[in-house]
Amino acid sequence: MTIAKKVRKHLRNKPYLLEALEKGIVNLSELSRQIQEELRIENTSAVKAALRRFAEELQKHKQKREEKVLEILKKSVLVVYDRKSVIITNKEINIENGMKVDLPDKFVFLLDRKDLPERINALVKHDNCTMIVMHSPEELEATPGVIAFLTTLLSEQNVNVIEFISCWTETIIVVEKKDSFKAYEVLSNVVC
Repeated sequence: MTIAKKVRKHLRNKPYLLEALEKGIVNLSELSRQIQEELRIENTSAVKAALRRFAEELQKHKQKREEKVLEILKKSVLVVYDRKSVIITNKEINIENGMKVDLPDKFVFLLDRKDLPERINALVKHDNCTMIVMHSPEELEATPGVIAFLTTLLSEQNVNVIEFISCWTETIIVVEKKDSFKAYEVLSNVVC
């Protein structure tokens, strides 16, 4: 295996380094020394050259991927629903309205607060949530990176996502009420 292939293989499982290389914010000399030690490669200049070429490729791909993601998001529409609750149980409950996700040993329910059953044995319960639904074009499903882009935007603003569901052209993001304005503001800046 060539040095370049060894370096790429080593970096594939280090998303934080891949992102730093994509953004061009990593010291290639220092990173090449660290990789050289970790992989026990003697030729530092070969490692650095491999890193430089790999970083250039990542930057080109990232730019194209990000352009495609932004193109789809600009064609999307946001709708906000307040007064939602998220309940996670280990037994199915009968609800007339809302959404249900069946997991192997749990059920996740997303419903209006007013539709909450009075007596419920919940493992987890989140009241007073806001659900933001993004309606996107069909090309969303075949475009890598949209979900990562959205969740990164929200996490960088310290918005905790309670539930996240992506179904075909619909992306459902549930946040606490206190984070709803910030979440909407962040998302509406990329959705036109």
